[in-house]
Amino acid sequence: MRKNIAILLFVLAPILVFGQYQNVQIGNYTSANEPSIWINPKNPLEIMAGSNNNFWYYSEDGGYTWDAAVLSSPEYGVWGDPVIMTDTAGDFYYFHLSNPVIGNWIDRIVCQKYDKESGQWSPGSYMGLNGDKAQDKHWAVIDPQTNIIYVTWTQFDDYGVSDPSCQSNIRFSKSADGGESWTEAISINEVHGNCIDSDETTEGAVPAVGPNGEIYVSWSGPEGIVFDRSFDSGDSWLDEDIPVDPHIGGWDINIPGISRSNGMPVTKCDLSDSPYRGTIYINFADQRNGVDDTDIWLTKSTDQGDSWSEPVRINDDGPGNQQFFTWMTIDQTNGYLYFVYYDRRAYDDNRTDVYMAWSGDGGETFTNVKISESPFVPWDNIFFGDYNNIAAHDNMVRPIWTRMDDGQRSIHTALVDMTVGITETPLIPVSMEQNYPNPFKQTTLINYKIHQAGKVSLTVYDQTGRTVAMPINQVYHERGKHEYQFIARNWNLNPGVYFYEISSDKQAVHHKMIIATD
Repeated sequence: MRKNIAILLFVLAPILVFGQYQNVQIGNYTSANEPSIWINPKNPLEIMAGSNNNFWYYSEDGGYTWDAAVLSSPEYGVWGDPVIMTDTAGDFYYFHLSNPVIGNWIDRIVCQKYDKESGQWSPGSYMGLNGDKAQDKHWAVIDPQTNIIYVTWTQFDDYGVSDPSCQSNIRFSKSADGGESWTEAISINEVHGNCIDSDETTEGAVPAVGPNGEIYVSWSGPEGIVFDRSFDSGDSWLDEDIPVDPHIGGWDINIPGISRSNGMPVTKCDLSDSPYRGTIYINFADQRNGVDDTDIWLTKSTDQGDSWSEPVRINDDGPGNQQFFTWMTIDQTNGYLYFVYYDRRAYDDNRTDVYMAWSGDGGETFTNVKISESPFVPWDNIFFGDYNNIAAHDNMVRPIWTRMDDGQRSIHTALVDMTVGITETPLIPVSMEQNYPNPFKQTTLINYKIHQAGKVSLTVYDQTGRTVAMPINQVYHERGKHEYQFIARNWNLNPGVYFYEISSDKQAVHHKMIIATD
C-alpha cells in the first residue's frame, strides 16, 4: 500500500477560496453501510475507514484515493459495527462485533490493531465475554495523555426478546497495553433497559475523555438520555446517573424509506486550548417537534456533567422536514464542533441529501451546508446501518456516509478543508476535469470548459497555499472547451502534492494533482 509519491503535510492557507466539495466514493462494496472514519493526528494525510460487515479502507493522500480490503479475525470473526481510531503513536485500531468459530454470535467486542509496515491486522483481542449474552453497539476512546483505551457498549441478556426478566446494560472495559489485554467488563448504568433493541433499551454509549483523564459517557433508554462519569480511569462510577434530556419520542425513530433509524446520543469533550476546553457535548436526534419533523440537537455541560443546557437545534431549516442519522466530532486543535446528518429540507419525498454543520463558538451558533453532490433515495427494505460518522483534525474535515443508487449502497466522503472556505456550491462560469495523467512525473493535461467568454487564470499552489506557478494569467477565452499542457520542470516543482485552480472574475474551481518521483 506504499505509494511512490513524496507527500507533505496537508495544510492550506486561508488565502484560497474554493466553492465546491469533491465527493469521493470509498471502495466499491455494494453492501456497505454504517461507516466509521478517523484521521491520524500524527499524519493527517493518513485516514482509515471501516464499514459493515467487515470492510476497511485506507488512504495516504488525505482521502482523495483509497485502498479497500476485507477484514478477518480467524478466531473471533468480524460482524460489523466498525469503530476506527488511532492511539498516541498513530497506530490504527478496528473495533467490531464478533462471530467466533467457538462461541456465540456477537458474544464479545473484538479489537484488532494495524501494522503499517506489513499491512496486516493483528488476530485480535476481545473484551466483554459473558456466557452467551450479546455484546453490541460499542464505541471507543483513547486518552491522549496515557494511551489507555476505554470502550463502552450494550450487553443484552438475550438480544431481541421481550421477556421482562431480560436486561440490557451499559458495559465498560479498558486496555493499558495497546489492546493486548482488557479488564473484566463491568456494568456502569443505574437503571437497566429491556432487550427489544428499541426505545426502552439502554444504547448509544459513546465514551469521551476529559482534559484531566476523566471518562464521560451518556446513553439513552427508559429514562431518556442519562450521563455517567469516572474520575479514576474507570475504577468507580457515579452511584446515580445524571439525567440529561428526556429524549422525547425515544431513540428509535421512524423515517420514511429507512428500515430503521436511531437518534442515539454521541458524547464528546473539548481537549483543545480553546475557550471551551473541558466542555462536554451530547449530540442526538429526536422527534419532539412531530413525527414529520425529526431534528438534530446539541446539549452541553461546563461543570463536568453536573448540569446540562437546554438542547439547541443544529439544523437551520424551517419546520416539517426530516434530519436524521447524526454524528459529531471535535477538532481538538481548535475546539470547532462538526456534525454530519441526512437532510430532506429540499424535498417533499424521500430524496435525501447529506449536510454538515459546524460551530466555532462552543455550540452557541451553527452553520449548515450541503456536502453531497446529489441526492439519493433509500429503500426501506435495505438496511442503512445505525450511524454515519465524521472526523476532523487541524481544519481537515472528513464526513462519511452511506448512500444508495439503483438499489446499491456505497460509502462516500467529502473533501472539506476549513482553511479554503466553506460555502454553498455556486453557479460557476468555468468547470474543470481532473488532470491526466495523475500522478504524473513531468507533464500532464488540464482540460477545462468556459461557460461564458471572459478572462481566465490557471494557478498552481503548494500545500502551504503559496502560488508556485501561474501558466495562464487573465487571458481572454472564448466560450467552450480548452486544454493546457502543464510541464512541471518549467516551474522547478519538486515531487509532491499541489492544487491547481481555474478562475474567472466570478468564481474558481480546483483539483489536486500529484507529481511523482522519477
